[in-house]
Amino acid sequence: MHDLSRLSINQLTTRDQWSLPEAVDGYARAGIGAMAVWWEKLRDVGADYAGRIIRDAGMEVTGYCAGGMLTARDEVRWRRRLDDNRRMVDEAAAIGSSCLVALGGGLDEGDRDIEGARRRALDGFAELLPHARDAGIVLALEPLHPMVCASRSVLCTLRQANDWCDALGGGPEVGVAVDTYNVWWDPELDAQIERAAGRIAAYHVSDWLADTGDLRFDRGMPGDGVIDLGRLARCVAAAGYRGRQEVEILSHRWWREDPNSVVATVIERFGSVM
Repeated sequence: MHDLSRLSINQLTTRDQWSLPEAVDGYARAGIGAMAVWWEKLRDVGADYAGRIIRDAGMEVTGYCAGGMLTARDEVRWRRRLDDNRRMVDEAAAIGSSCLVALGGGLDEGDRDIEGARRRALDGFAELLPHARDAGIVLALEPLHPMVCASRSVLCTLRQANDWCDALGGGPEVGVAVDTYNVWWDPELDAQIERAAGRIAAYHVSDWLADTGDLRFDRGMPGDGVIDLGRLARCVAAAGYRGRQEVEILSHRWWREDPNSVVATVIERFGSVM
């Protein structure tokens, strides 16, 4: 029997199979005591109900996904997105999440000013930070792989995320989310994980398939790809991270599988690979 006290599952791992209530029940039945919650699934049932069933199941929430996306050039759209981030902070607090995972956001159609987009994202986080601080929620800035820079996140490296944390004042209300799938390739990774000591708010785990076939939805189960997950787990632990390893599999293949089998595979890989 594996010790699951350090394991969490991001509900995107069973995105197409289970609603939020079904995921809470399914993970709890498997002996997993923590999960990350996806905003669309939460809004299907409402934050109050979601918080109640999560608490009733004794489930820890390792993250609420995903805020940010604050790169719109149009002021009205940018402000609207900032207001939605404030709502997400409140939702994160309502479900007892330890953090709001935040993405940089991509480029508007026709936009080629990547530095301008980065400035708008950083300005947005600066405006959001007081609300997060008041709610007791950490903003966990998550760099994504450069292949989705245009569509999802102009925040692409852990160095950049560390720089943004410093620019935002370096306080405990802002941190980073280290996602193995997005950062494993970076030659500066070890040094930037060390630099992130004390500010790693979340650690997400999936594997990079050697012949990946989709920009976003072909993540591998731990052990199916090329990432040395054991070494990265030791790196984040050496940087002081004591939280759970959150398995986050965005995969058309795994979304076609029986969700109970998916969860069983996660547990097996946690014991054998992670």
